[in-house]
Amino acid sequence: MPLVDIGANLTHPSFAPDLDEVLARARQAGVETIIVTGTTVEESRQASTLGLPFTAGVHPHHARDCGPDTIPQLREISKHPRAVAIGECGLDFNRNYSPHPDQEKWFIAQVELGLAIGKPLFLHSRDAHPRFAQILKSHGVKKAVAHCFTGEREELRAYLDLDLYIGITGWICDERRGRPLVELVREIPANRLLLETDAPYLTPRDLKPQPKARRNEPAFLPHILHAVARALGRPAEEVAADTARNARELFSLHESGSSAAAQRPLAA
Repeated sequence: MPLVDIGANLTHPSFAPDLDEVLARARQAGVETIIVTGTTVEESRQASTLGLPFTAGVHPHHARDCGPDTIPQLREISKHPRAVAIGECGLDFNRNYSPHPDQEKWFIAQVELGLAIGKPLFLHSRDAHPRFAQILKSHGVKKAVAHCFTGEREELRAYLDLDLYIGITGWICDERRGRPLVELVREIPANRLLLETDAPYLTPRDLKPQPKARRNEPAFLPHILHAVARALGRPAEEVAADTARNARELFSLHESGSSAAAQRPLAA
C-alpha cells in the first residue's frame, strides 16, 4: 500500500541525528512519498536541501517575524523543482503567538503568492473559523489542503464547500480528543481525503509501544491509515490508494522533481 505523508516537519531538530534512518523506516513501512513542511523562511530553505518534496511558507505563529523580504524569499524558494505548495500558512487564534492583524496580513500575502505562481496552499487553521474560510473564499482559492483538521462539522462543511482537501493526522487515534473526528471523517468525500503524520508532533496516542520521547515519524502513517479505514468502514488498501492519488493530484507529485523517484537515497 504505497502511502503519501503530506506533512512532516523533518527540519525539526529531533530528526537531525537520524534522518536517514527515519526515512528508511518510512520506506519500509510503505510510505512512498513524504512532503516536508516549511514553517519559516529558513526552515523552508532547509527543507529544500533534503531531496524531498516540500512546502515553502510561514506558519501563523511566526507571522510577527515577517517583513518586506518574506514574500520575495518564499517566491524564490518556491522556484525549486521539488517545491510543491505554499505554506504552512493560515491563522491560529488558539495560541496567539502572533497578533491577529499580523497573522491575517501574512496569511493573505501567502495566499496571493500561491495564486500568482500557481501553487496549491498548505493551510493551518485553529480556532480561526469563520475568518479563515472567509479569506479563502474572498480570494477564490481552489487548490488547497486544510492540514491537520481537528475542527467541528460546521468548519468541515465550510472547507468542503470551498472544495478543499482535508488532511487527517494521528489526532483521530486519540480516544479522548479525536472521538468527534472519527464521526466527521465519514463526511469527507473520498476524493478530498489526505493522510499525514505532522511528525514529530501528534504521535498516535494508541500506538504501542510509544516511541522514545513520543517522537512521531512518517513510518507511523500506516497506523493512521488503519484508524481512518476503520472509521470509514472501508478496506485500508482502498483508502491508501485514494489518499495517495489525491496527494499526487493536489501537489502534482507526478511531475519531475517531486516524485518518490526524486527523493534522497535512504540509509540501508
